[in-house]
Amino acid sequence: MAEVEAEWRPGPSLTSVDGILRYVRESASSIFHPVGTCKMGTGPDAVEDDELRVHGNGGLRVVDRSIVPTLISGNTNAAAIRIGEKGADSMLQ
Repeated sequence: MAEVEAEWRPGPSLTSVDGILRYVRESASSIFHPVGTCKMGTGPDAVEDDELRVHGNGGLRVVDRSIVPTLISGNTNAAAIRIGEKGADSMLQ
């Protein structure tokens, strides 16, 4: 196993708390799979119906993982594919 000889990021010259916080704010990003921002349902907080149509917006549909209420414990790829298939089927009818 190779030994670590020097700090790569943010670098040994960064020593202040403010500098470290600034580095984190500027370089951090989400590696998670955001879900649940466009709830499907009939309640007052629901964005779309079970045919993926946005309430009160004619033909607008949201066909992505945002309709999933909570993050599943596995990869979200299969859910995204199925939601896309459901959306395509709904639009073709």
